[in-house]
Amino acid sequence: MIDLRRVPELWRRFHGVAWYLPIGVLLFVGSLVPALHSHGTQFGGMSNRPYDVLAIVAIALQCVPLAMCRRWPAVSLTLVSLGFVLDQLRGYHTFAGTALAIVLVNTGSRLEKRRRVTMLAFSVAYVPLTVTFHLLGGTESLAGYVMFYLALVLAFGIGSWLRATRVAEAERRRRVAEDTRNAERTRIARELHDVVTHHVTAMVVQTEAARYLAAKPERLDATLASVTDTGRQAISDLRDLLDLLNPEHGTTAGHQRADGFLPLVEQTRRAGQPVEFTERGTPAPRAGTAGPVAYRVVQEALTNALKYAHGSPTSVDVLHGEREITVEVHTDDAGSPSTGQTSPGGSGRGLSGLRERVDVLGGDFAAGQRSGGGFYVRARIPAGSAS
Repeated sequence: MIDLRRVPELWRRFHGVAWYLPIGVLLFVGSLVPALHSHGTQFGGMSNRPYDVLAIVAIALQCVPLAMCRRWPAVSLTLVSLGFVLDQLRGYHTFAGTALAIVLVNTGSRLEKRRRVTMLAFSVAYVPLTVTFHLLGGTESLAGYVMFYLALVLAFGIGSWLRATRVAEAERRRRVAEDTRNAERTRIARELHDVVTHHVTAMVVQTEAARYLAAKPERLDATLASVTDTGRQAISDLRDLLDLLNPEHGTTAGHQRADGFLPLVEQTRRAGQPVEFTERGTPAPRAGTAGPVAYRVVQEALTNALKYAHGSPTSVDVLHGEREITVEVHTDDAGSPSTGQTSPGGSGRGLSGLRERVDVLGGDFAAGQRSGGGFYVRARIPAGSAS
């Protein structure tokens, strides 16, 4: 049994090959075989007649246009139809009459413009054709004419169905490509948000602190050096991210730094934020994207702490389990949002973006205000996902 769902695929596979010409040659040669004379399609009820020169012309008109039916379907249908009418009016009933069904399927599948006008013109022409057969002595009944017309409509309908499936498949591919591009833009925007926001926030906080250290040159120098280091780190991270846009780059965007969370914590401490950091367990060798997402969770939580609770004690706890990574960040006395969706006045790509990342991996994410003041960020990220 042939799966009907594979018919459009099989049709496209063979339709892309120049197979109409061999079929035309086969029909032409078969029509000349004596054993097949008067054994082709019979329409109109005209008496059989021996072949003559017009028979060869009728055969050629039905077979030769098959070679160009892919490029000019309407022209091919017109020529084959004329050959078929000549064939039936003269009573040759050649084997080449099969070409009419083939060219109808092709026209339904290939014709793009003026489809309705073309079919209306051929349908209108069918009426005087049946009258002509009747006046010339044809014995076909009215039911026979109707059935033959319905058979022609069926052949064209099959071609139209194939065309519709081809168009639907092209539209589906276009939508998939567009959705993929939009998802990639969103991913890049999140990466840029994570990288830029954290480093720039640290630089802003350190620069603001430097304004009050004019009387303490040694501390001012250390603060400015920290700002310089943060700026260099931001440039380095941006370069890494932009390298990922290169199609030949093989790594995954949003990778976790090889030296882990400590540089991130130290950078936040240098910006004036007291951070207590705890990391337990050993990272799984096949953690997939869980590690990078955990890194982004800590980065975003520390960025919010710098923005909205500068100077308040902050704790970061990272637990590496066999099947998941758990991250908890707590900050005291924060003037942060109560919803945990995004930072006040932010772009909406912060905590909400992290929530989407964690959800994609099948984890849990929560953020909001603590009952005793401050805010928290908590994430459970399944390890081993390659999403």
